[in-house]
Amino acid sequence: MLKRNIIANYLGQGWTALMGLAFIPLYIKYLGIEAYGLIGIFAVLTAWFSLLDMGMTPTLSREMAYFTGGHHSAQSIRDLLRTIEFIAFGVAALIAGSVAFGANWIARSWLQAETLPVEVVTQAFALMGLVTALRFIETIYRSSIIGLQRQVLFNVVNSSLATIRGLGAIAVFAWISPTIQAFFIWQGFLSLLTLSTLATITYASLPSSGHRAHFSRSALQGVWRFAGGMTGITFLTLLLTQMDKILLSKLLSLSEYGFYTLAAVVAGALYMLISPITQAFYPRLCELYAQDDRDALIKTYHLGAQMVSVIAGSAAIVIIVFPETLLRLWAQDHLLAARSAPLLSLLMLGNLLNGLMWIPYQTQLAHGWTGLTIKINIVAVLFIVPAILWATPRYGAEGAAWVWVFLNAGYVLVGIHLMYQKILTGEKFRWYLRDLLFPLGASLVTAYMLKIIWHLSENTLTEFLLLLVAATITIGASLLTAVDVRRLLTSTLNPYFIKYTNAYGD
Repeated sequence: MLKRNIIANYLGQGWTALMGLAFIPLYIKYLGIEAYGLIGIFAVLTAWFSLLDMGMTPTLSREMAYFTGGHHSAQSIRDLLRTIEFIAFGVAALIAGSVAFGANWIARSWLQAETLPVEVVTQAFALMGLVTALRFIETIYRSSIIGLQRQVLFNVVNSSLATIRGLGAIAVFAWISPTIQAFFIWQGFLSLLTLSTLATITYASLPSSGHRAHFSRSALQGVWRFAGGMTGITFLTLLLTQMDKILLSKLLSLSEYGFYTLAAVVAGALYMLISPITQAFYPRLCELYAQDDRDALIKTYHLGAQMVSVIAGSAAIVIIVFPETLLRLWAQDHLLAARSAPLLSLLMLGNLLNGLMWIPYQTQLAHGWTGLTIKINIVAVLFIVPAILWATPRYGAEGAAWVWVFLNAGYVLVGIHLMYQKILTGEKFRWYLRDLLFPLGASLVTAYMLKIIWHLSENTLTEFLLLLVAATITIGASLLTAVDVRRLLTSTLNPYFIKYTNAYGD
């Protein structure tokens, strides 16, 4: 099931990421870079309001995974889901109302719009609030389906809806109205469709209990400690990951903020390579912890960590080394590529370092241990907030990006040691050497060697092919040093190779 879920997550989330990235140049073409900056602010808004779920979604995902391991009855898991639904719908109403109430002040007093009328920005923010509220509720069902390990079905549905979302937005621009208001109205309609679809799948995936699900305080009492810990982690994580975007939305013009948003979106695509791995591994880690199978848990942990380094690490390093080439091929705009490339390299490096911590973090959650991440993030906030306040006015967007790099380097080089003192003791040096240093070192050396012999070309097809070859060689070099991933790949492909050989021999 783990292999199947990983493959499904990569196919589904890869397609979803492709849909999200492919249409951005068209969004900028129809809306302009300033209006696209509003879409970037919408992403920040969505991230901040996720704090209001009070740890419900990761808790629900964990409990659904525990349910598959036999730690819940059908009635108790349905009651927990219904209880969280009640809370989520109330919070969603609060989100929509509060954003609509503050929309005019944000448009007039916070943002520095140069060409967009204040009325347009106000309307856009009111619509943002509605879409954010709907997406907030969506996460309840997304986390449930993932926790139940129905990830093949989830990815089929999610990728289909992502395609409709992107193509539909372009159709709206081309044939109805090329405005930011029309964009958010379409997003709201798709969120309603997504919400109803995911809710149906969630309940269809749970066995019948013979009784109706109902709101249950006792269901919350069983998980409130973990949920409370997740709330603290979420709040601190938001401070760490979104503070630069909040400050820059005030300090930069909306058009300059658009360039930063563009680089951040491309760098954020790295998480689309990491998330399929962690989504597949987290329920499995929870299941193994519930079964007290330490040997299998350690094996699974190292496989997941090494897989992140090979797949996401190789992709990140290629982009760090060739940022302007990638942006130029994607956006077909030399000025945009030149202005965003330095930011992309820095943000991608920071995201890679951050991504290396995802499997260790998921393992802590599988153990029900949220305290370490909270303590580390408190220290990190005490560092990052003053650092951003100092660096951003002096060095602009690049200063904020460098702070992000240093922060995540601290996690990898310092914070992780505390985890290995309590869980997975004795596994630290294997993680550093076999899971990180060998595959990442091979990728880095290979990419820079290719950079040295790289010959720039004005031909788009030639540049694309060269970049594709560079990526292939880089991930191949990384794979050669990754023993666990190579073993998994061999065991997966061998049956097909044998089948083909037998058929050919016959």
